[in-house]
Amino acid sequence: MSIRMPKELNIDIADILPGYMCHKYLKDQERFADITTFIQSNIQNGESNRMSVELQAVHRKADNPHVSTINITNDETDTKRDAGVENKAYQASTDSLANPVPSQEPEVSPDDIKVSHKPNGVDNIPVKAELGPQIETDYEDDEEPDCCARAVGKVQYGLSNSYKSNKKIIWNAIYIFLIIGYFVYFGFAMAHRFGDEGSIRLLWVTCLVVFCSILYTIYKMCGGQIAECIKPMKRGIKEKWYIIRWFFIIAAIAFVIVILIVEVALKNPYNLTSAAGLVVYVLLFYIFSYSPAKVKWTPVLMGLLLQFIFALVILRTWWGYEAFKWLGDRVTEFLAHTNAGAQFVFGDAYQAHFFAFSVLPTVVFFSTAISVLYYLGWMQTVIKGVALVMQHCMGTTAAESLNAAGNIFIGQSEAPLMIRPLIKDMTRSELHAVMTGGFATIAGSVLAAYILFGVPANHLLSASVMSAPAALAMSKLFYPETEKSRTTAKDVRTMEKPPEKNIVAAASSGASMSVKLVANIAANLIAFIALLAFVNATLTWLGHRVGLEKPDYPELTFQLICSYLLWPFAFLMGADSQDCRQVASLIGTKTFINEFVAYGDLGVLIENKRVSDMWYDQFHNPNDTTVHQVISTQDDILFTNVMLNGTAPKDLIYNLGTNVTLIGGILTRRSEIIATYALCGFANLGSIGVMLGALGAMAPNRKPELASIAVRAMIAGNVACFMTACIAGLLYEEESTLLGG
Repeated sequence: MSIRMPKELNIDIADILPGYMCHKYLKDQERFADITTFIQSNIQNGESNRMSVELQAVHRKADNPHVSTINITNDETDTKRDAGVENKAYQASTDSLANPVPSQEPEVSPDDIKVSHKPNGVDNIPVKAELGPQIETDYEDDEEPDCCARAVGKVQYGLSNSYKSNKKIIWNAIYIFLIIGYFVYFGFAMAHRFGDEGSIRLLWVTCLVVFCSILYTIYKMCGGQIAECIKPMKRGIKEKWYIIRWFFIIAAIAFVIVILIVEVALKNPYNLTSAAGLVVYVLLFYIFSYSPAKVKWTPVLMGLLLQFIFALVILRTWWGYEAFKWLGDRVTEFLAHTNAGAQFVFGDAYQAHFFAFSVLPTVVFFSTAISVLYYLGWMQTVIKGVALVMQHCMGTTAAESLNAAGNIFIGQSEAPLMIRPLIKDMTRSELHAVMTGGFATIAGSVLAAYILFGVPANHLLSASVMSAPAALAMSKLFYPETEKSRTTAKDVRTMEKPPEKNIVAAASSGASMSVKLVANIAANLIAFIALLAFVNATLTWLGHRVGLEKPDYPELTFQLICSYLLWPFAFLMGADSQDCRQVASLIGTKTFINEFVAYGDLGVLIENKRVSDMWYDQFHNPNDTTVHQVISTQDDILFTNVMLNGTAPKDLIYNLGTNVTLIGGILTRRSEIIATYALCGFANLGSIGVMLGALGAMAPNRKPELASIAVRAMIAGNVACFMTACIAGLLYEEESTLLGG
């Protein structure tokens, strides 16, 4: 029995002894004159191996209750030890009593116990606990546990002890039972129906889980031996890593050149416009670099190579395209369950207010899912894996890589939390990389909202992944490392664990945290769209003063100005020439307003294309000599395939009896995808404040440096998105011509 109590504390026996010991004393109290004798007996029987505090216990006899002061000391050291300041004399589990832990202190024998008696009045007078101020504690003889309570206590103690002694066996039996049950179900499912999408999905998921389980089992059982066996090989690779890495870089560059010649230049020469855009952006960033002489080209080249390889798999192989399309469809299917919650809260007419009651609830649902994945540890595993790949391939520090990987899944203010203890010691280049990573990517929670706008889910997912290495590459080019990093891989091996105690608490926490995000999105959209309307009204009024009026001229608006100023950026990314002004307008909206408004506008253009294709399929007949006329807001154009692709940003009106108006015109499929990649990031003026607020709170001592590099980081994040769009434009091909398809 291990007892630790504050000094000079008069207390009831039930507070001194654990449950079963208290019952034991009450049951056998006839054998003992008082509690002192009981404690001495238990010491002699080996019940306790450490009693190193000063305590006072109730000495109770049938006729004359009084207080016994038991001074338990160590005669060799003559030291009295306190056990805290709480008015709780004893805390111990039955487990610690059943399995006493050997103490580092010298054992105390019964002879060390010195007993003195202090009379304390007559029967049933409350006993006072002396710990600083006097605290009244009532005690009554009839409050002793009855036989039922003692029986329940014994059962609880027995079950608890049995479970703790056989915990591993019990859980192994449960796991085996569940595994057998699942495989029985799996066999019946495959026999009942095989060949459809659902059965294939179940098969792949089962194979993946089995494969990961086998790897985990091997790691747990033989991880140490395997590590020892490969240690010489790792040492050799580390010594030759510089040569090995450059060998792979040269081989990868040669592979890229072959692909560009065979699959791009010979088949789609216009795609080389995007390659020119890559070169121009890299040269511009090198010219305006903070320190061109300090630029290390390995992170830049490897970042571009990782982008290229990833885009090659997604856009140029049928299996990669189908895999991401399948993943995007499953995400869309998963998010559709939000409608059940939205309908319950807002009623059957919730879709009448699409954004407020359909889009924003999706953010809540996805935030909840992300929180659950964090609680289970799956999200941390994926993030660490991606970070490890980027760190070894690109040569960036562990903290930079971990933050960039985190930005793929979580937002610009949440990802730095994983490296919060390191931010105060980071170099300026590392801080720039952290900020650029946040600006170049989007959060998984808002990605769900963009999907509801009609933006292709598979391209949004791939854009999120591709922009992470692009952010590191452009950051290290625009603001190269000029100091020695003070962060190491050991500093980031452990990620903060979620504080929630169970999966229900994690889900509730995720939903609660999304309230701030939803409110922030709604408030910003109200403010910025209202501001944009005011700016456009002002510009239109100014334009009218000089004759810029419909139908002779387009009205002067913010989007019109951006469509001309940013036209070169859209062209260099590879957008079709007739769509460059529309794409440039979207880029301007994203940069100076926010990406939410820009994706909303893109969603309108995507829907216009769908309607346009539907009308074209319905009325276009190569053998039909009838001319179907399309009336524009500016002039009359013929209903032809070329005209359907649009020659300029304009509203198209189909004068075919129903007067369908396509506000804003349409984009080609190629331009849609390039715009999807170019807009996939938080790089806008409003996000600078969000980023400074988040990082400034984590590292107040770095606020001046953060403010000085924020604008550069925002520009780098924007260009990282443009680089991703260039890669997509370079490798874009129609689905029917995918490699291996």
